[in-house]
Amino acid sequence: MDRDIRPIKPAGPLPGAAPKGKQANLKVNDFAFEKALELEFQKSKGLKFSAHAEKRLKERNIVLASEDLAKIDKAVRQAEAKGSRESLIIYGDLALITSVRNKTVVTAVDGKSSEDHVFTNIDSAVIVK
Repeated sequence: MDRDIRPIKPAGPLPGAAPKGKQANLKVNDFAFEKALELEFQKSKGLKFSAHAEKRLKERNIVLASEDLAKIDKAVRQAEAKGSRESLIIYGDLALITSVRNKTVVTAVDGKSSEDHVFTNIDSAVIVK
């Protein structure tokens, strides 16, 4: 059996498929995508709030300043360093249940709203001063 095997040549652009102006524009778009991806990556590093936690904060008229968020984020990172998965963060009279792995506040309870003061399914607690 004699087979005619020829080397495969890399395919080039199709004639008239993309003018040079569009190729240059693709590079700009690739850069824009890279920047957008980097911004999303930076956001993912920080503390997030679940929809439930945001709802609870709004219902209870709790507003957290950037300084507060930085302290809470630091507490979550401390819990992560100790191997925690679900942590209770106590910040003043505010109790925050957090998913340490996801760096997400799952729910928020202030001192006035908590009835029984029992928190379950946590493996650590961090008191922020």
